[in-house]
Amino acid sequence: MKETLKYLAGIAGPSGYGSKSTAEQVTQHSLFSQLPSPLTAIITGATSGIGAETARVLAKRGVRIIIPARNLKKAAKVKEIIQKECPKAEIILLEIDLSSFASIQRFCTDFLSLGLPLHILINNAGKYSQKLEFSEDKIEMSFATNYLGHFLLTEMLLGKMVETASETGIQGRIVNVSSVIHNWVKRDNFCFNKMLNPKSYNGTLAYAQTKLANILHAKELSRQLKARKANVTINSVHPGVVKTGIIRDHKGFITDSLYFMASKLLKSTSQGAATTCYVALSRQVAEVSGRYFADCNESRCSALASDEIEARNLWNKTRALIHRRLVQL
Repeated sequence: MKETLKYLAGIAGPSGYGSKSTAEQVTQHSLFSQLPSPLTAIITGATSGIGAETARVLAKRGVRIIIPARNLKKAAKVKEIIQKECPKAEIILLEIDLSSFASIQRFCTDFLSLGLPLHILINNAGKYSQKLEFSEDKIEMSFATNYLGHFLLTEMLLGKMVETASETGIQGRIVNVSSVIHNWVKRDNFCFNKMLNPKSYNGTLAYAQTKLANILHAKELSRQLKARKANVTINSVHPGVVKTGIIRDHKGFITDSLYFMASKLLKSTSQGAATTCYVALSRQVAEVSGRYFADCNESRCSALASDEIEARNLWNKTRALIHRRLVQL
């Protein structure tokens, strides 16, 4: 009850920010604001919603933005809007389908061929499917897009991030956009093979499982980066409940009256992007890694999401699966 009241009132936490803080507010005093050359950030899911707002605000702070997109026309529209506000913003559009291993490989090849550094990777894109769908790799669509796609993307770009951090002395940052809905997943239901190819399907549970997997991914990769003494951090964030396309997809099982009441608790897009932007740019989270943030402050995730053994097991199974599939391509 106390946390709910704090959220509704927008009371600031230890960071000085809270649920009502906007992305622009939390990036006014960025750790990287005085650098002689621009940072480079890749932001998935930046053609709408909090991804587009994240791209806009980071561009406003002088960051070079790479937008991977399945729909390049939508991406071009976002680029146009950002450059109207920030004419000097450098925005590069590249094609990707995060549900496809082959497409992710092509994107990474295309990006790396540009010869750019990579300082920030924001794994923001999210897919919610009410009905059971499968990717071209024959994997349940939400799991393929939200978790496996971002896992592979991170793996293929991690070398460039570690290299950039080593050469420039600028800390690399990876942000996994998760959700508080990860708390809905019980340990008995969290089975890797069932997530790949479920025999029965619940769209909300499938989505929640991917968001749990995003946190576990951040936890295990953080451990590995610390062991390597790499100057790269990875954290996961809950953006809050934002009125985006994901919410519209959920309306099939939310009554109009409940949706109206829930809408009073929704964040604006700029408030929803705040925690992502805070973790990506704030000097206050330098050296912080493997943590979970909500409302621009460290927060508690579920016991399952905090389980280091579970995180390592999921990592190993994911790595093995992707290796097998990539060998077949």
